[in-house]
Order: sequence, then C-alpha cells, then structure tokens
Amino acid sequence: MRERLYIFDTTLRDGQQTAGVDFSVSDKARLSDALDALGVDYVEGGYPGANPTDTSFFETYAGTKNARLTAFGMTKRAGRSVDNDPGFLQILNAGAQAVCLVGKSWDYHVDVALGISNEENIDSIRDSVEAICARDLEAMIDCEHFFDGFKANRDYALACAKAAYDAGARWVVLCDTNGGTLPHEVSAIVAEVVHHIPGAHLGIHTHNDTENAVANSLAAIEAGVRQVQGTINGLGERCGNANLVSLIPTLLLKPDYATRFETGISLDKLPQVKNVSLLLDDILNRTPNRHAPYVGASAFAHKGGIHVSAVMKDPSTYEHVDPAKVGNQRTILVSDQAGKSNIIDRLVSAKINVDAKDPAIDRILLEVKQKEMDGYSYDGVGASFEILALQQLDRLPKFFDVKGYNVTITNDGNGTTVSLAEVGLVIDGETVSGTGSGNGPINALDMALRDDLKRYATNIENMRLVDFKVRILNTGTEAVTRVTIESVDDNGHSWRTIGVNANIITASFEALKDAVVYKLLLDGVSATPDKIS
Repeated sequence: MRERLYIFDTTLRDGQQTAGVDFSVSDKARLSDALDALGVDYVEGGYPGANPTDTSFFETYAGTKNARLTAFGMTKRAGRSVDNDPGFLQILNAGAQAVCLVGKSWDYHVDVALGISNEENIDSIRDSVEAICARDLEAMIDCEHFFDGFKANRDYALACAKAAYDAGARWVVLCDTNGGTLPHEVSAIVAEVVHHIPGAHLGIHTHNDTENAVANSLAAIEAGVRQVQGTINGLGERCGNANLVSLIPTLLLKPDYATRFETGISLDKLPQVKNVSLLLDDILNRTPNRHAPYVGASAFAHKGGIHVSAVMKDPSTYEHVDPAKVGNQRTILVSDQAGKSNIIDRLVSAKINVDAKDPAIDRILLEVKQKEMDGYSYDGVGASFEILALQQLDRLPKFFDVKGYNVTITNDGNGTTVSLAEVGLVIDGETVSGTGSGNGPINALDMALRDDLKRYATNIENMRLVDFKVRILNTGTEAVTRVTIESVDDNGHSWRTIGVNANIITASFEALKDAVVYKLLLDGVSATPDKIS
C-alpha cells in the first residue's frame, strides 16, 4: 500500500513575490484551472484583503473542481480576539476550502518583528487554527523560518508547531524561509519533528537560495513529511521556490518514490506538466528555459555523435526517463560535435529520405563542421539545417536567386528613423525588384522580399517573424555576427533560421531568406529542382 503525498501549489501567492511578476485576476484563474486539471491537491490563490487583485480573485473565481482552493494570511493579531480582527475575518470569509496562515516559529522574529512575548505568539497560532476549524475549513500553519528557529531554540520552534497541530491543524508546514538550510540539516531536523507531530500532518516549504530547494523537499519527504509545497518553474522571491515541474515527475517516475508514494496526479496527466510550465511563461511573457529539467527543449537533446549512436540503440543510456511521459520529445542536434548518426536521425525526423550509405551524408556532416568553424550553430535552427542538407542532396527547389539588396536608414532630426530596403531577385529567369519600409532594417528587408515574391503571396502572407537574436562572436574590427530568426505561421508551425557574417545586415538577410525558403518547403510549393545560388 503506497502512502499518499499531497502537492501544494503556491505559484499564485509565493510565486507572485517574484520581482517583476504581477498576476491579473484572469491570469490567476487560468493558472488555477490548469493546476486543477493537472491534479495538484491544493492551489493557494493569494492573500484576500492584502491587495485588490487577490481580493477580487476570491470574489469572482468559480473555483477548482478537484484541488482545494486555499486562502493565505497571517495569524490573528496578538491582543485581539478573532472576531475583532477584520483582516483575519476577511481570510475566513474568502470562500476558500482551506486556509494557510503564516506563523512565527523563531523566537528572535517573535521579539523583533512582532514585538510580543513568546507565549502571546503561541496563543495567536492556537486561536487562529481553532477559528479556522470552527468554520469547517481545512487549517494549515506555515511555520516561518522554522529551520532557523529550530537551530536557535529547538524547544520553542517545536512548541509553535505543536500548538498548531494540537489546535486541529491538518498540516503543519516547516518552512525554510531564507533558503539557507542544506539537505542533511533538513533530514535531521524533520526526523526529530516527526517524534512530536505525525508525518502525515507535516509539510515542507523550501526556497532555492542555495539551489537546494528540490533536494531539500525530497530530503524532507524521506524524513517523513507528506505534503510538499512549491511553484511552477520555481517561481518565487529572490532565487525562487522548490520547482514543482521538477518535483512532480521525480515523485511519479523515479522508482524510489513511485513505488512508495502516490499523488493526486496520474501518469496519464503527467504530460500536462509541460503545458502548465509553458502557460506560466506565456502569461509572464518569458522565453521558456530550454535547459529546464524534464520539460525544457534541451532536456532530451543529444549532440555528441557517440552519445547519439548510444541513444539510438538504447535511449535509457542518456535519457533518465521517457520524454513522452512528461510531454516532451527527444531532439537530435546537429553541430560540429555530430557524427553520421546525428545527421541520419535528423534527416529522418525531417522526413528527408536518404540511404544511410549515401555519400551525401558525409558531405552534409563536413559542411556542418566547416560552417560551425565559421560561426554557425545548428543546435536549434533545424530549418537552416534542412535547407543545407537539401542543397547537399541536390534536392532544394530553386524558388529564386538573390541578385542584390540595399538598405538605407534616414533620420529626420526629430527622433524619427525610417529604414528603406530594395531587394532584387531572379525568378524563373525574370529579374524583379521590390521595395519596403519598416521600423528597422530587417523589417524593411522583410517587406521588400515579400514585395518581390508576389507569386508566393498566399504562402508567406500568414508567416511572421516573432524573435530576432544577435550575437557577436568575437570583438574588435573583425567581429563576426550571428543572427537567429524565429518564424511562425497561422498553421501552428514554428521554425528558426541562422545567418553569419561580419556585416549584421548580410547575416540577417541570410536568416531571413532561409526563413522564407523554409516556409515554401513547408507548404510543398513546387519549383525547378536545383540548388539556390
């Protein structure tokens, strides 16, 4: 019989403490729905009464279907009764199913921050928990700075936690509030606490200031706690909180945990963890972390030729879990570290049929290695790689040749800058010239190129550039510039292309040209089979 572990998400509350993060009411609703669908046990919606957004969220949100919507707050103020503390009553009346209160458990903070006696603090914890239980709500106490408090005054920290448990708290959560506790300390301290409070009523809440939040959470589970708190993508103040996107797959997929524990998240729902991660990044307008464990674009990316050969024979050699189980997929990168296995696998992924013994594979590999010496990097620019491969295979349709281009930038002296571009192409032997203007030289070149390619208008009109990155590969008068462009279309396709040159305009145009060519390839546009010059 496996023991039950409970997942408590505090992205909407503790995660909102992150510098620059300010969720709207609708943001909170979208995230709550996604977390509920994933299967977390608790969604902490915020602190009703502390700010208009959190108050409005609890007033308007329709509620979760399975997770317990939780309101956060402070214990009642010392010297006042529960009924005479308006802020505390607002938490009780928020309409949540559970209430999580932060209570001081370090005697130093009781004295300096609260300015009350140790006994008054314990009374506030006890009275607050009893008031929550009297409303038939689930009561939790976050014992703030518990580990520091335990080290400073073991008996008092335990007395605070025990007061909450004895008063009826479902969960007594041990908080590493400043993130400075290490895994071996967490293990030892939790092991002592479970002698006073059953582990089935203990939770863990860790911060990531020493990059140990996930490790500390796992150490606490091993020592006996049965609720784990954290945030999506490790969001949180300073260095963040324990990352649930790392913790949840670990608990469900690693045998040491999966055979002993169960959570409210089923294996068939586990792939949603990546969607929730991406949803948060989308709401915050952040680029997803490619190197995020389990869900990042590079989490199952393989580059070295020897590694790729091994992965093809036995994926478990370099993949600790099946990527599909967390909603991810294997990626075989092509670079100067690549071998023939990388090239062949990438061609198969691109649905480019080629015999494994075709001499063109060696040419493609040699061309990749040479270009990466010049500054190219094909790790994440699959579109440009496919174009390179088709060129070496003599299969790239000849949509157009570039005759030349010109860009001018004018400033009217009043702060208004306009970029004008002219691009000349040769299409089926006919020379055409297009012009364009934009708020920058790349925008102008894009407009001019589209003006030339009127015959392909139906293909490229729903294509747009969504990201443009520039990297200077070396410094000085001979600096080389690498430009990467990301494009999308209305059909849900996304692709990245690259250009390298000492001149940033030339590098940008190369990436832009590849982006257009790849769009035409995606759409299956026919042209004379020949290489683009």
